[in-house]
Amino acid sequence: MSLLEAKDIHFAFGDKTIFAAADIRLFEGEHAALVGPNGSGKTTLLKLLNRELKPDSGLIRKNGKKRVGYLDQYAEIDPARSVEDYLEEAYADLFAKERRMEALYEEAAQTEPTKQERLFVRAAAIGDELVEKNFYGVKSEIGRILGGLGLASDILEMRIRQLSAGMRARIILAKLLLEEADLLLLDEPTNFLDAEHIEWLKKFLADYPKAFLVVSHHEDLLRSVAQTVHAVENTRLVRYKGDFSYYLAERALRRSQREKAYESQQKFIKRTEEFIEKNIAREKTAKRAKSRRRMLQKLERVQRPSKERAYRFHFPSGRRAGEKVLVVEDLVIGYEEPLVEPLNWTVKRGEKVVITGENGIGKTTFVRTVLEELPSLAGSFTWIDSAHIGYCAQEKALPGNHTPFTFIREHYPAFTRKEVMDLLAAHGIDREMARRKIATLSGGELTKLRLSLLRHEKANVLILDEPTNHLDFKAKEALFEALADYQGTLILVSHEKAFYEKVCDYEITLTTE
Repeated sequence: MSLLEAKDIHFAFGDKTIFAAADIRLFEGEHAALVGPNGSGKTTLLKLLNRELKPDSGLIRKNGKKRVGYLDQYAEIDPARSVEDYLEEAYADLFAKERRMEALYEEAAQTEPTKQERLFVRAAAIGDELVEKNFYGVKSEIGRILGGLGLASDILEMRIRQLSAGMRARIILAKLLLEEADLLLLDEPTNFLDAEHIEWLKKFLADYPKAFLVVSHHEDLLRSVAQTVHAVENTRLVRYKGDFSYYLAERALRRSQREKAYESQQKFIKRTEEFIEKNIAREKTAKRAKSRRRMLQKLERVQRPSKERAYRFHFPSGRRAGEKVLVVEDLVIGYEEPLVEPLNWTVKRGEKVVITGENGIGKTTFVRTVLEELPSLAGSFTWIDSAHIGYCAQEKALPGNHTPFTFIREHYPAFTRKEVMDLLAAHGIDREMARRKIATLSGGELTKLRLSLLRHEKANVLILDEPTNHLDFKAKEALFEALADYQGTLILVSHEKAFYEKVCDYEITLTTE
């Protein structure tokens, strides 16, 4: 049975067509992935399906009896609310029934005996329903979900405004999972999750008895949970009736077949056009030439397969730094209270080190401290004088009213127009995207724009905070190759083990012990 259907959807941002005649159907119990390059419209489709956006034309129809839950990690939440109150909202109907049951018992206690039985029966019926729906296990279930996502139960007492960005995102995900909607629309649910908690989410989704459509650039997650794949291809949606491995193999096969069909048809068209040109003016052959021209006019053209976006990330390292690039001695990081034990280590020239640890442990805080964006609580750190640092922040705000072109032009005012466009193209930002407002770009496109700023910095020290968040598979591969070729010192913050193990020489794990 179909839960949600979109038919003949057309949607555009300005002059950019995102979807043209796109169709998708999602069925009960379907575990599906939505894939496509950065900027192809995956998040846009989820918002269309959740009716946060309206298509320019086409139909979106939902089974009225079924509930759809949508993961928006940036949703607005009253900052004064407690986490406990926010999460318990997932069971609002059950808490309302409990209040009704208690009101009935209270009313019965104040009612004459002849009318009490009727009130007691109604209250008991509600109590049986609460037991059947495991209402009295709600606290335990909330604790289970929080633990799976790496959050301790004492977070329930905190206010939303006290949460870090990562903790807030996980709280939003926790509430969505608690609601047990008939269809989950999940946009990058592994963002802000450590490897251990991604494993938990993989099992949760694999065992989920209802349906979901997940967008993720975490390949291992998709291999583990997707039984069907919907791919954004040339402004349309193509359904692959198999798991993620099947999708990769089948997509490559179909692409090869389309390329051969296109090339074969182009050769046929060329031969036919040459025949027409030679014979249209001859009396004896004009009829045949006109017939072939009519045939060409009616011929259904094979669409040329779109070129896969190419990336040419590169980080020149500039002048050579000294031996001990960064020395950290008894450094205490945090805000009012220390986040971890005092830190002591030395990063040497040419080393590539990854900083890992649970979310909220202080990885970004450490980076911001040694960059002197935050004060330390105690101890010291020393950069060698010859260090020239290039930094890519995880979620650094970019001017939404700028375009990528004007943003780069402002950062590098001496660049010609061609140099700006070449820089953007090397990072997968084409001409159309370069003219769009930054506020309309996807998370992956924003990451690429941030990385593009580093190409001409000639930094001999790179600090990258979660650079693979939002990046599609090809962009990640290009980033890995660029970092593998990088001749300077790399300090990487990452939760993506499959990525950092290929890049880094060793790991520094932040802990509270």
